[in-house]
Amino acid sequence: MDAEVLIGEARKVRQKAYAPYSGFLVGAALLGADGKIYTGCNVENASFGAGICAERSAFVRAVSEGEKEFLAIAIVGGKRKERTSLPCPPCGICRQFMREFCDPESFRIILENPKEGKDIFLLKELLPMSFGPAQLGT
Repeated sequence: MDAEVLIGEARKVRQKAYAPYSGFLVGAALLGADGKIYTGCNVENASFGAGICAERSAFVRAVSEGEKEFLAIAIVGGKRKERTSLPCPPCGICRQFMREFCDPESFRIILENPKEGKDIFLLKELLPMSFGPAQLGT
């Protein structure tokens, strides 16, 4: 699937984010091995730790629909009505969450980059020496 398609879906769902505290809206579009796109947005909470990032929102949606194998994710973020001049990389918790389901050698993380179009990384580049299911013997 073309990275631009995923970025477009992430842009669309970003507008549905609930971010009354930070005003920072994030959208994610996750490509399942089945070819389906699962979207998610960030949802903040007055108890800050109870919020969920867009990336995990997309993964939870996909898993709840039966998908557990993934190929790529596109992430778009920025302040409420503006597009940031910087890419919006996933936080550390989201990187570890991705590791649970994704092959770090092949899973692509696509970040919209307003200056350059897009940046593409493999999960292993953003989460080196990662801890995963193999460390638990599964």
